[in-house]
Amino acid sequence: MSLHPSLQPAAQLLGTWRGAGRGEYPTIEDFEYVEELTFTDVGKPFLGYSQRTWSPDGMPMHVETGYLRIPSESRMELILAQPTGQTELAEGELRVSSEGCSAELHSQVVNSASAKQVEATIRWLELTGDTLTTRFSMAAVGISMAHHLESVLSRKEALTRSCSSNRLSSGSD
Repeated sequence: MSLHPSLQPAAQLLGTWRGAGRGEYPTIEDFEYVEELTFTDVGKPFLGYSQRTWSPDGMPMHVETGYLRIPSESRMELILAQPTGQTELAEGELRVSSEGCSAELHSQVVNSASAKQVEATIRWLELTGDTLTTRFSMAAVGISMAHHLESVLSRKEALTRSCSSNRLSSGSD
């Protein structure tokens, strides 16, 4: 199976990323967490996306799942569902260089009736080599847009292609 051609600008994201993060928001105490992001080729013109976080002592904190789309060489879309009652459609410019790629994604958020109200979010992804830095801001619960999360992740598992067979394999093969 080969990567869909529209996904080539984001091919460097394929794999699993893990590292430490810090969170803050005007309504809560600052905190630390461990984050894991996974981008998976599913054989279609989008990547599968999953994210989860834990407290430093291993207690589960947050999860989200969705899809990453590249509708053009310079645009990225991240479509997410969260068990906290929000869905996000995050869109923005994708910048690709020989060192990596970066994107700033502004979201339209839909909240379920029982969810805390999130009005908007901004996500930043910056990949340089085997380091993926993420930042997240949100306008929620009556607070205007404010910084919330930042993490620095390292590549733990890369999905690569064998040039001779064009098959996907884990970087640990």
